[in-house]
Amino acid sequence: MTRLSFKLLAVPFTAAALLLATAHPASAQDSAKQDMKDAGSDTKNAVKKTGHGIAKGTKTAASKTKEGTVKAYDKTKSGTKTAATKTKEGTVKAYDKTKAGTKKVVHGTAKGTAKTADKVEDKTAPK
Repeated sequence: MTRLSFKLLAVPFTAAALLLATAHPASAQDSAKQDMKDAGSDTKNAVKKTGHGIAKGTKTAASKTKEGTVKAYDKTKSGTKTAATKTKEGTVKAYDKTKAGTKKVVHGTAKGTAKTADKVEDKTAPK
C-alpha cells in the first residue's frame, strides 16, 4: 500500500472512531436516565408491596381480634350462667338451712315458754 491509499483509508477510520466516541456519551446518558427510571419503578413497586403487606396484616389482626372478642363473649356468657346456677343452688341450700334452724328456734322457744309458764303457774297458785 502506498502512502496515499493509507491516507485515504485513515479518513474513514477516523470518522468512524469519532462517531463512536460521540455516540458513547449519549448512550451513557440514556443509560443513566434509564437507571433513574428503573430506580423509580423499583421504589414504586416496593411501596406497593409494603402497602399490600400492611393491608393483609391489618385484616388478619382485625379478624383475630374479632375471633378473640367472640370467644371472650362466649366464655363470659357461659361463666355467667354457671354463676347464676351456683348462686341459685347456694340460695336454696341457705333457705333450707334457715328454715330448719328457724323451726328449731321456734320449737325451742315454744318449749321454753311452756316451761316458764309452768313455773309461773306453780308460783301463782293459791296456797
